[in-house]
Amino acid sequence: MRASRRLQKVHDMNIVAEHKISGEPIDNKAPKRPVRPVLWFIIVGALLAALVGGLVWFNYFRGQMIKQFFANNKPPPTAVSAAEAKSEVVPNLLTAVGGLAAVHQVDVSADVNGRVTEIKFEPGTHVEAGTPLVQFFDMPEQGDLANYKAQATVAQLSLDRAKQLASRQFGPQATVDNAQAAYDQALAGIAKTEAVISQKLVRAPFSGDLGVRKVEVGQYLTAGTAIVSLTDLSELWANFTVTEKDSGSLKVGQLVRLKVDAYPGRTFEGKITTIEPQIAADTRNIRVQATIANPEKILKPGMFVTTTVVLPEKPAVITVPETAVDYTLYGDSVFVITEKKEEDGKTSLSAVRTFVQTGNRVEGRVEIVKGLKAGDKVVAVGQLKLQSGAAVSISTDPAPQIPAQPPRY
Repeated sequence: MRASRRLQKVHDMNIVAEHKISGEPIDNKAPKRPVRPVLWFIIVGALLAALVGGLVWFNYFRGQMIKQFFANNKPPPTAVSAAEAKSEVVPNLLTAVGGLAAVHQVDVSADVNGRVTEIKFEPGTHVEAGTPLVQFFDMPEQGDLANYKAQATVAQLSLDRAKQLASRQFGPQATVDNAQAAYDQALAGIAKTEAVISQKLVRAPFSGDLGVRKVEVGQYLTAGTAIVSLTDLSELWANFTVTEKDSGSLKVGQLVRLKVDAYPGRTFEGKITTIEPQIAADTRNIRVQATIANPEKILKPGMFVTTTVVLPEKPAVITVPETAVDYTLYGDSVFVITEKKEEDGKTSLSAVRTFVQTGNRVEGRVEIVKGLKAGDKVVAVGQLKLQSGAAVSISTDPAPQIPAQPPRY
């Protein structure tokens, strides 16, 4: 085997040698010619130009299609509630805030020192003027009163005898004068003692309602210590302030309407009775006082009140619902609804933001001083989701009612 392989190898070497000697090539194929670099650059550049051109055309085509899509797919009109600007005569009102105070209110107290021996009232009840409330210990004064009464009796008898003797010329006039002086001193002692005794019995100074009791039986009180509060609720004062600018329109006798938080929806009426003659130098406000009848006794001193003074009427003004006005730092504005015709002949509605100058607000409506005219339609509800020029449609649902008492936050 090994010998045969060696022979085969020698034979192959001889064959190769013979081919070389004869000069014939082993491979008859012609060698390939290398491609030039310039041709490669041209091909690559053409491919890159085609790729960039395709990308540019694709972006342009995509932009045109997006623009066409949004142009043909407009959002539907926003449904809003509309209201009409009206020309009407609104009440000329001046609104302010203040508080209630009682015309007659006092903390009942004693004029002298003393110990409480009896409490004669029930807290929270109504009492008339002169009703006894508290009794102090007055036994020494009662003894003094009895002594002075006895002296007065004796002095009166002595005076009568002295007058009888003097009338018969049996006694001098000096005796009569002395007897008269003694009698007068006794009467003065009685009057003084009765006054002290009356101070030991505390009475209601006027008719009214009592408050919470502040004393107990056996307690020693000094002069001026509060025993119980007494308030006359039949008539109250409403004290409020207005600015210096509005002070010129106020007069005594003008009607005042009041509202309190305790009775929402109810209005109480009174009249201006006092206008402070001086304007406060620190606030430039003027204090006004109105008198309010309180027959039901439901209004209490100290209540917070919103007062509205009824002023003389003004000419007719343009008004819109209060919900139609958008209040911002850049100014007050409303959305005015306008009509325009489309290319197909149909009519469409759009809302355009219009800046206005507002005035007073009365019963859910706002006075428009400048910016609107009578008959203009404005968006009453739904302007928060609008932009100027947005398409709108008028909703058939009624606008929400303005609450009589706006919520407090």
